[in-house]
Amino acid sequence: MTPGGPSLQLNNFVGQSEAAAVIMPEPKPFERLPAVVRPTHYNITLQPNLVKCVFQGSEEITLDIKEPTREIKFNTLELSLRDIKVRLGEGESVKPSSTDISTTTETATLSFDRPLPAGTATLSLSFSGELNDKMKGMYRSKYTSVDGEERYSAVTQFEATDARRCFPCWDEPALKATFDITLVVPHDRIPLSNMPEESRVPHESDSNLQVVKFSRSPLMSTYLVAVVVGEYDHVEDTSSDGIKVRVYTPVGKQEQGKFALEVATKVLPYYKEYFKIAYPLPKMDLIAIADFSVGAMENWGLVTYRETCLLVDPHNTSASQRQWIALVVGHELAHQWFGNLVTMEWWTHLWLNEGYATFVEFLCVDHLFPEYDIWTQFVTNTYVRALELDCLKNSHPIEVPVGHPSEVDEIFDDISYSKGASVIRMLHCYLGDKDFRAGMNKYLTRHQYGNTYTEDLWSALSEASKKPVAEVMSTWTKQTGFPMITVASHQDGDNRVLTLTQQRFLADGSAGDSSQWMVPISISTQEDPSKVAQELLLESRTMQVVLENVSESTWVKLNPGTVGYYRTQYPPEMLTQLIPAIQDKCLPPLDRLGVFNDLFSMVQAGHTSTVEVLKILRAFEDEEDFTVWSAVHNCVARLNQLLSHTDFHSTFAAFVRQLFSRIGQRLGWEAKPGEKHLDTLLRSLVLGQLGLYGDKGVVGEARKRLSAHVAHTTTLPADLRSPVYKTVVAQADEKTYEQMLKLYREADLHEEKDRISRSLGATRDPNLIQRVLQFAMSSEVRNQDTVFVIISVAMTAPGRSAAWAFFKKHYQELVDRYEGGYLVTRLIKYITENFTSEDMAREVEAFFKDRQIPGTERTVQQSLETIRLNAAWLNRDQQTIKKYLADLHL
Repeated sequence: MTPGGPSLQLNNFVGQSEAAAVIMPEPKPFERLPAVVRPTHYNITLQPNLVKCVFQGSEEITLDIKEPTREIKFNTLELSLRDIKVRLGEGESVKPSSTDISTTTETATLSFDRPLPAGTATLSLSFSGELNDKMKGMYRSKYTSVDGEERYSAVTQFEATDARRCFPCWDEPALKATFDITLVVPHDRIPLSNMPEESRVPHESDSNLQVVKFSRSPLMSTYLVAVVVGEYDHVEDTSSDGIKVRVYTPVGKQEQGKFALEVATKVLPYYKEYFKIAYPLPKMDLIAIADFSVGAMENWGLVTYRETCLLVDPHNTSASQRQWIALVVGHELAHQWFGNLVTMEWWTHLWLNEGYATFVEFLCVDHLFPEYDIWTQFVTNTYVRALELDCLKNSHPIEVPVGHPSEVDEIFDDISYSKGASVIRMLHCYLGDKDFRAGMNKYLTRHQYGNTYTEDLWSALSEASKKPVAEVMSTWTKQTGFPMITVASHQDGDNRVLTLTQQRFLADGSAGDSSQWMVPISISTQEDPSKVAQELLLESRTMQVVLENVSESTWVKLNPGTVGYYRTQYPPEMLTQLIPAIQDKCLPPLDRLGVFNDLFSMVQAGHTSTVEVLKILRAFEDEEDFTVWSAVHNCVARLNQLLSHTDFHSTFAAFVRQLFSRIGQRLGWEAKPGEKHLDTLLRSLVLGQLGLYGDKGVVGEARKRLSAHVAHTTTLPADLRSPVYKTVVAQADEKTYEQMLKLYREADLHEEKDRISRSLGATRDPNLIQRVLQFAMSSEVRNQDTVFVIISVAMTAPGRSAAWAFFKKHYQELVDRYEGGYLVTRLIKYITENFTSEDMAREVEAFFKDRQIPGTERTVQQSLETIRLNAAWLNRDQQTIKKYLADLHL
């Protein structure tokens, strides 16, 4: 599953400084289903009524009864059950004496007067439910047909525990079974499921309906079952390894599916070669869904996507969005092997699915689109995001104990995805690609169609590499956090001697606990910056490393390529030696941004003054690399959030304008012939920053270009729309705001609607801020997008308090709309974490103390910790920052 699009990356940095640890609540008690009865096969018939938005169903479940029992317990939620009976092996049918349905445990318990014998039995029943608006289970997605009518499609989203909302089942990942799916649907609707269509016949009593049966699935988990019924067009092709691939789009938009089709047909054979295992299903469908809570979902053979994560309009899709779509397609198709073919045993091991798929998506896109330089972007968009969350005391291990299913949504976060991918990248480097691939093949072959624990992966990789993978990696998956490697240096004749010491890095700058990691360390030197001079495994608290023939006048750097999942703290003299190498670009881009990012983390933790970062920022004025500028932008965004609470924010804005002005002038507004992909991304980033911080030239040009775009005289390139929209909206009056709403209402592409709606939050006008918040909750904005519009308001200084007040006022409506879960956790995180006072921490704490939302407890604690860290950081450095900026006479 992909949680969301690149627009989720609204603020990559959490605030850091002194804070008290907050105790997380213990995991809720939860009992998994009894082992005595297990399903082996489901025969399910579903009939959705797309007008009344309800569905009917019936099923026969083949059971393996391990020992005589008087009870059968399975999962069900929000379904009405009837006609329940069990047919025993000899043909006798038995009805339960009672049926107890619990909404608390989301189960039904069938009780019988006498024990059911061990052996094979068949449970049959009928059920009905509502096509809900919660974007979970089997739900309705609203769209406008080609003739202008408002219609609905029926869609499923089952991960993590929502198959039980569609059909009664044993809804745990380890309880795999085969599935026969039959859909009863109108003749003019497209029915889809995991497997290819096997037969289609008219309904025996209703001439408007047809009965469509799909082939039997392989053994699979319930959360991967999928059904879609609606109006769609498609494009199709066959991959070089013989798999039929289709991309389903809204009617009339087949053209927008061609890019994803091209990617998917190349990804499947790439993964076949990489894993040395063929894709096991005969077809692969990818479908764009209008209402979808996450970015995408890897249902086996029928992958569902938000429209913005699949559709590419040749004239209106930006380069960054096209790149994101390639990554999401790569991610979901990686799951067809890693997650679907081999599945984690329980949600505690979710990272096995998500961390690995996140790592592999970058391998895949790097293979298909080398011009994206995607591994460099991995560091700023994935690796850094993980470190910034993982330094909190309220982080969690990669393998987090999951009890109640309500806790699952909360671990679809930057630890499971980004930290998981980062430690796998580190492991890949430690083992080498050849042994890594051999180990992956062992793992997938050994456990195909089965379930695994993390230790099964380590075992296969150890066998292939002959290295202590389990010993090394358990220190990364079972412990919270990561180490800071402190470096000390002295000269011994011609040799440089480094003393490396590890301790847990914490956001508040404290010494941390006794945690210790086995850390793969690599070192580079000035002699050959792009080459690893020495590799070692730091297995103890401290060790010495001798670098032969390295003088004290040359620089030495840990973690070349920024592969190791740790922070490095250099002594002042070693850091001073590295600064010229940043300025003259002798250090490769990943190392330039790595040095800077490590330093910024030391500043946030109070180990170094913020002024030191401001000084080094000026060393980047001649920088030209997009990824390095992304790291600079992330730092500036974090400082901006912090300093927006001060009376000298305008001086900081002037500092940022000066920092970005030279690169802005070099890039200009117009794309150059043959321009590189990364320069296109950089122009959008730089102009967006200059506009946000009030550069008069950029603001004026943005207004001019938007006016021409609105008048349809000159169309804005897709890559410039977000920076232009936000720049103009930041200065907007009522007339401009209405222009933007008109653009939103006229937009047909969901990506464009997202760009506009998430730009509206940039306004600084108090009245317009309230209008944006009301707009977010209106019927004009899909439920899946509402939270991101509110977040866009919360990310600005004028909108921060307004968004928080709005959330408090509409709290119950939002909780009811989303029933907790992923979208609510993201909303809580972004509307609270940028406050900077103890008073606000207490207010947030008090609010959620009285209003517990299942699955958001950890997020609330992380936000409280971050607010207090922000407050301490600002209190510690505010005056020195103010003086430094004043002395610059900007």
